[in-house]
Amino acid sequence: MKQYLLITVLLFFTLVSYGQRDSVAISRQAGKGYLLNETEVNVSIYPVPVRDNSFTVTSDKEISAIKITNIIGQDIFMEKYNSPILTMKIILENAKRGMYLVVITFSDNTRIVRRILVEAAG
Repeated sequence: MKQYLLITVLLFFTLVSYGQRDSVAISRQAGKGYLLNETEVNVSIYPVPVRDNSFTVTSDKEISAIKITNIIGQDIFMEKYNSPILTMKIILENAKRGMYLVVITFSDNTRIVRRILVEAAG
């Protein structure tokens, strides 16, 4: 069972990494903003893995929106900020154990995508 889970997780990460490369190319062509490289902005998400359905996002750039989706693409959290912020505590209601994508949009309309793992509350 553990071998099957390991193979599934590795396959997921491989597919996500290829998908992100395509997303960067498409975003840059669209001109509506683009995804930043990991070295272009300092973003921290903690604690990792997420426990008790809450975590904190900090950045050295002003954050204007945060969206969290599950691995099948359903939005489970979305928040836009009228006044850009540098730190935000996020509480996920009824989040199940699993992998989620965090899309952080900055005030200059650039974005970065991070993965988080949510553990069972308890």
